[in-house]
Amino acid sequence: MNEYEEYNVQIKDSSGEEKFPEDVVIIPIMNSPIFPGMIAPIILTEDKFTAELDEYLIKSGYLALNLVKNDLKNDDGEIDPTIQDEIDTREITSKDIYKVGVLCKVVKRLKLPDGSVNVLVHGIKRYRASDIYEESPLLRAKYEVFDDILEEDEELDAYTRSIINQVKKLSEVNAYFNEEMKLAMINSSSPGALADLVAFALSLDIPEAQDFLETLVVKKRFGKLLVYLKREKDVADIQKKISDEVNDKVNKYQREYFLREQLKVIKAELGLEEDDKARDISKLKERIIEAKLPEDVLKSVNEEIERLEVIPDSSPEYNVTRTYLNWIVDLPWSKSTNDHVDMPKAQKILEKDHYGLEKAKERIMEFLAVRKLKPQFDGTILCLAGPPGVGKTSMGRSIAESLGRKFYRFSLGGMRDEAEIKGHRRTYVGAMPGRLIQAMKRVEVNNPVIMLDEIDKLGQSFQGDPASALLEVLDPEQNHTFIDHYLDVPFDLSKVLFIATANYIGDIPEPLLDRMEIIELSGYTMEEKLSIATKWVIPKQIKKHGLEKKDINLSKATLKKVIEDYAREPGVRVMEQMVAKLCRRAALEKVNAKRKKVFAPKPADLEDILGTARYQSEKALKKLSPGMTTGLAWTGYGGDILYIETLSLNGKGFKLTGQLGDVMNESANLAYSYVKQLLQNEMDEFFKMKPKRKASDENEEELEDFLSEREVHLHLPAGATPKDGPSAGITMALALYTLAHNVKVKSNLAMTGELSLTGKVLPVGGIKEKVLAAKRAGITNIILPIDNEKDLKEVPERHRKGMKFYPVAHFDEVLKIALPKFKPKFKK
Repeated sequence: MNEYEEYNVQIKDSSGEEKFPEDVVIIPIMNSPIFPGMIAPIILTEDKFTAELDEYLIKSGYLALNLVKNDLKNDDGEIDPTIQDEIDTREITSKDIYKVGVLCKVVKRLKLPDGSVNVLVHGIKRYRASDIYEESPLLRAKYEVFDDILEEDEELDAYTRSIINQVKKLSEVNAYFNEEMKLAMINSSSPGALADLVAFALSLDIPEAQDFLETLVVKKRFGKLLVYLKREKDVADIQKKISDEVNDKVNKYQREYFLREQLKVIKAELGLEEDDKARDISKLKERIIEAKLPEDVLKSVNEEIERLEVIPDSSPEYNVTRTYLNWIVDLPWSKSTNDHVDMPKAQKILEKDHYGLEKAKERIMEFLAVRKLKPQFDGTILCLAGPPGVGKTSMGRSIAESLGRKFYRFSLGGMRDEAEIKGHRRTYVGAMPGRLIQAMKRVEVNNPVIMLDEIDKLGQSFQGDPASALLEVLDPEQNHTFIDHYLDVPFDLSKVLFIATANYIGDIPEPLLDRMEIIELSGYTMEEKLSIATKWVIPKQIKKHGLEKKDINLSKATLKKVIEDYAREPGVRVMEQMVAKLCRRAALEKVNAKRKKVFAPKPADLEDILGTARYQSEKALKKLSPGMTTGLAWTGYGGDILYIETLSLNGKGFKLTGQLGDVMNESANLAYSYVKQLLQNEMDEFFKMKPKRKASDENEEELEDFLSEREVHLHLPAGATPKDGPSAGITMALALYTLAHNVKVKSNLAMTGELSLTGKVLPVGGIKEKVLAAKRAGITNIILPIDNEKDLKEVPERHRKGMKFYPVAHFDEVLKIALPKFKPKFKK
């Protein structure tokens, strides 16, 4: 048999009647049920159409089609994806199919180019598989065939007419019920065949099709079919209604479009009025003249205008070009505000808005003085760097007020798309200029004060690097020809005063940092916070919470307790939150109190109102054991004291704990190496000075290898807090030295400084914060690098009072100060 040969097998008995085989092969089908009397193709994949099946069909000429049960499918009638792989890898068994199906005669077999086989079958009878005796390689069963149960009476005739009428109505909206379908219905051999024909055209789901298949009584079958037809008619009516509504809207828009076009032509013939496009272009030309565009920009704009005139206003390109031109003419190419630099007024504004920060105010006053002498001065970009809550953003606003300029602020925090700075190209749908050009449009002048907030928190992604895009913006040599991708023409940003803010300048890329002048804003001291709370925070919160001055009284002791235990941050933002909590409690007391009473909480009452203290004040230990030293650290919340502990154990090695960063880890290893060499030198010097005294081999070995022959464990408490930086170098070295000699450090002494491998003490940062931390802890003696002696000027005189500072250049000086009477001795 070739690929396209037909099956033409008919088995007849002796009387000439067609005879069905004793058993039949069952083919499970998962969709498109087939009813008796229908002719339909069944596609079998190459692996499903086996040689055994082909051989059976040649001999028999019949097969059975049974629907797969619905529990293998989801609500949409599709195979559940979670079991699809399982179905693909196994044969469907007798448990997975309905027992009642359709016995079919095979009409033709057609092998397709992809290897699958198209089997054309003709449904003959309803049947039921009474005994499935073989599962593999073919699903074979004994069966019994059913005939329709037909009771011819007037009711059956009425059912038949109702079905025909419903199909006629449905044919108006359903393409399946065409003239051929009507003809097939008229020529149906029996009422049962008529019902099966209509059901086949309705494409019923699996449960409904199986139920219809199992209904042998024709009248019952008609009753179910009427329900299905009514449902199909209702769905078709809804679809027709939706389609009619859509068509009505489309027709309405087309009609309005034609009428508008006719109206344009009529007005143009009568000379009554320009059309919308001509009016838009005319207005744009007027605005272009008013904008006083630079020559190179004007040339590009004129080209766009000429292009706009030939584009139909119904084209999407027309709106894109018009939007672009609107952006161009809306920008302040020639509008600017005049600087009114009044130095006494500027000083007054800075003093009114900010307490302390004298160094930053002095630098800003210098900046304003230069602007007064030379308004066109292209100076450096200012970057206000400091911890959160110290007033960086408000200081930028004060600078704008002092100059009499407009102020605009936008945050760079988390920005990771270069297009936010440089804009999108016009080829993209929904393209817009970058944030800088948008800012210029909003302020409507070309010389505002623009604050780039949180510049240290710029992100980076596959969409580009915004920090690199800012290089052009913040360079006075380049920003007079800043080109936004959307505008594609140069815009002068040189008149803009850019002020950036950052919490940590270490996170700013080096090329960007090089273009800015850093103004450090250090944290506030206790006294400064008390003054800020009294003069600004408390009056502001009293007004904000609807209170009067007489309703609340916060004493100095209470405020000091709030700052020390709840708001130790360098800024005042958290302190303001705590004062707001106290004001809310005062408001509650005022509303609930039967008689007027002033809310005056004492320090002991704060725990009930504000909760448990957030910080525990570190106090200096009166006595330190050998191997312990006190260091000074800088944190994001200001300064703090830090204890370093060492311990000698049996074994070898050097262990570090306390969640140390890479820099501090290296600093500890450096201190270990330096002290090890220092001890060796001391031993050599000791025996050189006393030649008559001989050290035994045992003692010499013990001294020489103290650090290498003993395991030394160095730990920094508060292990959950990450620590990093080189400023604890001399502190760790002194701890190791005192551990080796079993000697105690001088009491009431703290230190800071980086240690080099040759013993030099190098400068560190955060001197002001560290000194204030030592003052809080009651420490009065501080060792610091000699190069940091100049930084003590930043510490107010009242805080330095009663404290003694020891500037050192080498670790030998540290030993003399920390161990004043100690001399290395080595016992025999």
